[in-house]
Amino acid sequence: MAMEFGHILHWQNATLAVHPWTILYAILGTLLLYTITLALYNLYLHPLRSIPGPLLSRAFPIPHALRIISGHGPMQVHQLHEKYGPVVRVSPNHLTFTDLDAYKTVYGHRVAQAGSGTAHVPENPKCLTYYKSTDEIPVNILMADRDEHARLRRALSHGFSDRAMREQEPLIARYLEMLVQGIKEAGEQGRKPLDMVKWYNWITFDIIGDLTFAESFGCLEKRTTHPFVELITATVDRGAYLLALRYLRLQWAVLGVLRLLAGDPLQFLNKILGDKVKNRLAVEKERYDLFEGLVKRREEWNLGVPHLTSNAILLIAAGSETTASLLSGVTYLLLENAEALEKLKHEVRSSFKSADEITIASASRLPYLLACLNEALRRWPPAAANLPREVHEGGETILGRFVPEKTIVEVQLYSMHHSSQHWHDPYTYRPERFLHKSEPKNGEDGAASEENPYGDNLEALQAFSIGPRNCLGKK
Repeated sequence: MAMEFGHILHWQNATLAVHPWTILYAILGTLLLYTITLALYNLYLHPLRSIPGPLLSRAFPIPHALRIISGHGPMQVHQLHEKYGPVVRVSPNHLTFTDLDAYKTVYGHRVAQAGSGTAHVPENPKCLTYYKSTDEIPVNILMADRDEHARLRRALSHGFSDRAMREQEPLIARYLEMLVQGIKEAGEQGRKPLDMVKWYNWITFDIIGDLTFAESFGCLEKRTTHPFVELITATVDRGAYLLALRYLRLQWAVLGVLRLLAGDPLQFLNKILGDKVKNRLAVEKERYDLFEGLVKRREEWNLGVPHLTSNAILLIAAGSETTASLLSGVTYLLLENAEALEKLKHEVRSSFKSADEITIASASRLPYLLACLNEALRRWPPAAANLPREVHEGGETILGRFVPEKTIVEVQLYSMHHSSQHWHDPYTYRPERFLHKSEPKNGEDGAASEENPYGDNLEALQAFSIGPRNCLGKK
């Protein structure tokens, strides 16, 4: 009897002893089943199932995360639009558009329809996955909600007024003189090639630094790149990997990777920019710079140094690297297009007798110069992609399709700026297209006219965005 009981006990213990590989196989099997089920749902039951896009992109978010880190995401999405049309499902819950009406719906001012019985129409809020790397960074104007954004925008707008620009002009002119002199000396009067991307970054960071902190980063003076400038430019590459992690909902890994790449983000901000913010607050004389509006309201709004620093780093990054990218782009495009360069040289040299006559106001009256800049913005927009919104509560109708709330929606500027729906011969640098009146190319036949010989829809150039959150620095 005892022996029989022992056999039973041994059998029970053997049954309960599960091999570790069995547990692993069970976990992997469960994950595989979940993945297949999720893919089938995304492909056949998801509310966006009827919107075209690559099969794997419609099933999983991983393909779009790979586009983000590839460095060629905007071009790849543009190729998808060329294949699938004006709306593409680039990820299970993510749509991109090239249509101008969609652009206005996603980013534009929200106006209540007549007879709707409501005066307030919710905006499509920014998708914070793209705008906020960690919760440790204080809110700035880029990631603020509707009310906070309006408040910060009113304060910052004083630095972009006509009066402020007139006050800032002597400061800008001083750095331009340093740039020209530096290029002449370093380039040995044209005998030695220079990396103009570096020089353009130096001047833009110096100017924006001075207009924010009342002191520059000293790049032009020392002819070397400040550590902060190096980090900002490096962040373009590193930030893509962090964004891809957030896009895949791996937020828990972001802060660790961020600290591995650049140290503690708050410690970094306090170390390099915190002292500059404090020095700026100590300036007693009123300055018509970009930061004065926030400085005046810091006590009223209880803005501490971390909050001010968060907005300062945004002003510097948005106003420097983007401008340097435009200058680099237009320089390259003009050097590649001798005819356009000759036309621009003739316009400038026939309009001014000396360099002293060149001011912000006088330069803004040169139509071909502005056309060259606009065409460069079209060909290579500094913010080519990654400005998404989330559809507001209750959903939104875009291009006649109902899009559920929380769906990520965006118009990638590179795609819209190169869409044959809007532009004739979109890959050709042709400033002349901006010397004529706009005529939607997606009209009855898209034919050119006497007023618009290329048949382009100039309204499709939206490098500074539209609506209540458009770029403050558009001027």
